[in-house]
Amino acid sequence: MTYYIQDLKPGMSASIGKTVTETDIVLFAGISTDVNPAHLDEEYAKGTMFGGRIAHGMLSAGFISAVLANHLPGPGTIYLSQTLKFKAPVRPGDTVRATVTVREVMLEKNRVILDTVCTVAGKTVIEGECLMMPPVKPAE
Repeated sequence: MTYYIQDLKPGMSASIGKTVTETDIVLFAGISTDVNPAHLDEEYAKGTMFGGRIAHGMLSAGFISAVLANHLPGPGTIYLSQTLKFKAPVRPGDTVRATVTVREVMLEKNRVILDTVCTVAGKTVIEGECLMMPPVKPAE
């Protein structure tokens, strides 16, 4: 479903959940070329402040994009900007829940500000906000 700018109201929210797999981490490393051993080498990662491997922060942040593109506002949405604060690590096997909530609708500018958050087992791992350009309802 697509929500046009005219349909959006503060407080509207949508989310998805995704379990981060070993395959996700390896594929993201290949696509992004981020081969930091904190993501790929358990022996190395044991010596870090995390005590073991962690998923790429941008992998989890990508789930925010999936909510925006597929659910709210949905297909046709253009991502304009995003802030991210990484609050806690995501580990292989964790299920990340990405949630977006409409904060402000600027009808005259065709812009929407949404609060964005990713959680694992109820704990915030990423928080931020984004600016979107949602689709406009076609004239009838």
